[in-house]
Amino acid sequence: MSRAAGDLRDRLQALEAEGRAELASAATPDDVEELRVRYLGRKGRVTRELQGLGALAPDERPAVGEAGNRVKAALAEALDARRAALQEALESAALAADRVDVTLPGRVPREGLRHPISIALDELRSIFREMGFETAGGPEIETAYHNFSALNIPEGHPAREESDTIFVRGTDLLLRTHTSPVQIRTMESRPPPIRLLAPGRCYRNDAPDATHSPVFYQIEVLVVEEGITLGHLKWTLERFARAYFGRDVRLRFRPGYFPFVEPGAELDVACVFCGGAGCATCKGSGWIEVLGSGMVHPAVFEAVGYDPERWSGFAFGTGVERLAMLKHGIPGIRLFYENDLRFLAQFAGG
Repeated sequence: MSRAAGDLRDRLQALEAEGRAELASAATPDDVEELRVRYLGRKGRVTRELQGLGALAPDERPAVGEAGNRVKAALAEALDARRAALQEALESAALAADRVDVTLPGRVPREGLRHPISIALDELRSIFREMGFETAGGPEIETAYHNFSALNIPEGHPAREESDTIFVRGTDLLLRTHTSPVQIRTMESRPPPIRLLAPGRCYRNDAPDATHSPVFYQIEVLVVEEGITLGHLKWTLERFARAYFGRDVRLRFRPGYFPFVEPGAELDVACVFCGGAGCATCKGSGWIEVLGSGMVHPAVFEAVGYDPERWSGFAFGTGVERLAMLKHGIPGIRLFYENDLRFLAQFAGG
């Protein structure tokens, strides 16, 4: 064998040894593929060396060519084996990471919580349902007539100002400021007798603070029959307050003015934060206002086509958040709308 043929065969054997050494340090299937291209690809190192067969004597080419093919086959086999081993290791690691330990205790799924406002609304509906009241609703986008005029709230009243009410620009529509329009729409649609509870969402142009929110919930109660007196109103308010706050709650009635009732009265409860001793929340009085009420004003009956000489009635309304705050000693209305699970979890049993 000539010296050129011997040198070529030695270089091929050296490439095999070098390739095996690099293959041993390959860490991923991608590393193996990179070595395959480098040694056995169309422009790989083994391929380039075999191109030197053409310079050998014809009788030397078969033996050197056979040696070259053995090197290629040996490297290809080693590459395949290394790739398979690395792939198996990757799959085993993935399976180990995804393995579920069936001996671990199960995880209890986290359940949703009823919101304290929903709890309060359900309590109020139940109380008034037992007293023979029906529940009704109405649109949250109202006309100025149903929200103000029909309720004897005249033009120029502060409640009609944009500083207090959110109007729909360019129309006489607005986001209702109370649920009182529901009583107007109900009386417009049918004759007495009426015993109505109207719960719903209301809107005011208020800056949020401890006692105010631009969005809040309210209930409105209306009774219209023949012979209804202020005594019926007082009995209803007492029964409602004791059913919601407890039989031992201390109540106080005092005169109050509201355009849609005459006479008007306000209901106070003993301060839940100080027990009536006087504190910053009740401004030292020992009492907190709960709601406004009164006998339906004759002008309201005339607006809906009722004869005020025949029919009489009473109405009262209050904020649902205010009721819940007093019942549970909640210091600020913003807690209802901040979605703090620590606060909401306290009502999980409601």
